[in-house]
Amino acid sequence: MRTRSSQKKRINVVTLGCSKNIYDSEVLMGQLKASGKDVVHEEQGEVVVINTCGFIDNAKQESIDTILHFAELKKAGKVEKVYVTGCLSERYKPELEAEIPEIDSWFGTRDLPRLLKTLGADYKQELVGQRLLTTPSHYAYLKISEGCDRPCSFCAIPLMRGSHRSTPIEDLVNQTRTLAAKGVKELMLIAQDLTYYGLDLYGKRDLARLLRAMAEVDGIEWIRLHYLFPTGFPEDILEVVREEPKLCRYADIPLQHISDAVLKSMRRGTTQGKTEALIEKMRNQVPGIALRTTLIVGYPGETERDFQTLYDWVERSRFDRLGVFTYSHEENTHAYTLTDDVPEEVKRERLEAIMDLQRGISWELNQVRVGQELEVLIDRAETGVFVGRTEFDSPDVDNEVHIVPPANTHLRIGDFVRARITEAEEYDLKGALVD
Repeated sequence: MRTRSSQKKRINVVTLGCSKNIYDSEVLMGQLKASGKDVVHEEQGEVVVINTCGFIDNAKQESIDTILHFAELKKAGKVEKVYVTGCLSERYKPELEAEIPEIDSWFGTRDLPRLLKTLGADYKQELVGQRLLTTPSHYAYLKISEGCDRPCSFCAIPLMRGSHRSTPIEDLVNQTRTLAAKGVKELMLIAQDLTYYGLDLYGKRDLARLLRAMAEVDGIEWIRLHYLFPTGFPEDILEVVREEPKLCRYADIPLQHISDAVLKSMRRGTTQGKTEALIEKMRNQVPGIALRTTLIVGYPGETERDFQTLYDWVERSRFDRLGVFTYSHEENTHAYTLTDDVPEEVKRERLEAIMDLQRGISWELNQVRVGQELEVLIDRAETGVFVGRTEFDSPDVDNEVHIVPPANTHLRIGDFVRARITEAEEYDLKGALVD
């Protein structure tokens, strides 16, 4: 009996983890499509490729659960092949191979050519940067560098992604033009550390030059900056954000903590004084900028005094957007040599205390928006409501604006509209269209 050609088999790419994994999956899918493969994203297929996350405990567990789910489907005859790639596979390949033998093959974060060959596709260097977007067509993530050279004690990213490697400016501008030609209007720039961009290629931090070059591309309306490391911050980018209309007044700057003792143990290369001075400079040089940060509570040795210092600082700093993680004790990191001495229930209490505080801050900041007219990018339509974002908000993690249009008024996904904010909640706004 003849079986179907492998060329006809649908390849289902499943993406877990962060926006960098989304980008990697889109590149993989673009290469597969260029080789004539039938490829889908998180839909049914005979062949499954799971792009995993291995960052912290919860993400690792989600990846393992997903792998086990598809391993069971394979045993039941509902899928034919299952391959695993990404950070978890890079970090734990020997252990995973031994524990889950149903998986056909394991690939790391730098194994794209080998993965493509296994899937019967050719790796095409000329297609690097060509992607099948899995986001709504009006926005996309753009990864400007890979890996990280920072020595943060708690972070396993360098183990999984390797050392920092910038993508040349001309390549990124070409990718930007390609995305604009597809209808993309908003770019979220991502990397392990945007501020390190260019050091390896140009001998200096060159993010500002990249931003100016990308802003010249017709069709791109918003450029948003994610993951700006505070130490060695290239202050010339603040001038670009202030002067270039396409740069959103938004900065995602993961600060992790503020206690000097904890920052030193984390090997962050900064202090409370330097951090506060940087925040003040960002707000002074870019009036109205929205600052997003992430924090870690329960780091080894974090005392009640350290936590109170963090809590008081969050209360004073009034970040526009803020997220908190509990510390995850990761093998082969510097912090793994320390005793994970903060009980899990204390970690959780500290997280909830910070988030309760931030909810109140967010509510107060949102009340100031009532009555303002803001530009809103429409992301999706729900029953009788269109949902969008302002320049101060990134997809999936930040505030949204809910707009009920007048009768017989239809908005298109990807449209920019003017809206007057009529109501504000803790994390979302309601608005009315302005003629």
